Amino acid sequence: MDWSLYPNFKADEFKCSHCGKNEMKPEFLSKLQALRMAYGKPMRISSGYRCPEHPIEAKKIKPGAHASGCACDVVVDGQQAYELMKHAFALGFKGIGVNQKTSGRFIHLDTLEEAPRPNIWSY
Repeated sequence: MDWSLYPNFKADEFKCSHCGKNEMKPEFLSKLQALRMAYGKPMRISSGYRCPEHPIEAKKIKPGAHASGCACDVVVDGQQAYELMKHAFALGFKGIGVNQKTSGRFIHLDTLEEAPRPNIWSY
């Protein structure tokens, strides 16, 4: 993959913490790069690709958006979370998960099309 197309991100940010693979989809990364440009601030990725054997994915009935290479979690809170979500909606992200409780605050973003999409939820 040509990571020069995504100048605000590094491949290492998206590697599976379980196996080290990185199977992010270029279409997702292009949309994420567009979001970064609209948002205008650095975006720290806490979770990108997760292989189906990753402990979080393995607990699910079927692997989720992260295992498809079409999702990531961005560390952000407060007013910045609102700003990021506003731009994500405008750019057509299909799944937005919000965790703004205690420590470890983040926004999940994905581009999955399968139902129920579009969708927003809280953790």
